[in-house]
Amino acid sequence: MQTERASEDGQTDRPEPKVIVGAAIIEDGRVLACARSAPPEVAGMWEFPGGKVEPGESETAALVRECAEELAVRVAVGDRVGRNVRMAHGRSVLKVYAARLLHGDRPQALEHSALRWLSAHELDTVAWLPADAPIVAALRPLLAAD
Repeated sequence: MQTERASEDGQTDRPEPKVIVGAAIIEDGRVLACARSAPPEVAGMWEFPGGKVEPGESETAALVRECAEELAVRVAVGDRVGRNVRMAHGRSVLKVYAARLLHGDRPQALEHSALRWLSAHELDTVAWLPADAPIVAALRPLLAAD
């Protein structure tokens, strides 16, 4: 358990937030959205695939690993999309990166209840998780340009 502690100068040191990475996998002007299957309070809401960055792992390596685990795909990770999104009362931060599928891989819903490819005008047709919602606006120009 991480707790706050006072440093020698009396300032409170807060632990660095855990980094959660997400992949905005873009293909043919559409982005992949994934429906959560658990926990029950968010089941059926939509997110970008991804997960926690493990100690000693880079953000891009974590994203490649998470996409392989969740979707059975290989991806090339590109630029950041949108801003950092604070989660879990500031204990975590979500960072989303653009990504593209490699080698003709097709995503499989290994950990999600459904997958959908959404165009720019379809982004608002699903209920996004609160942390993923701020990224949607930043995605629109990327989808229109693809």
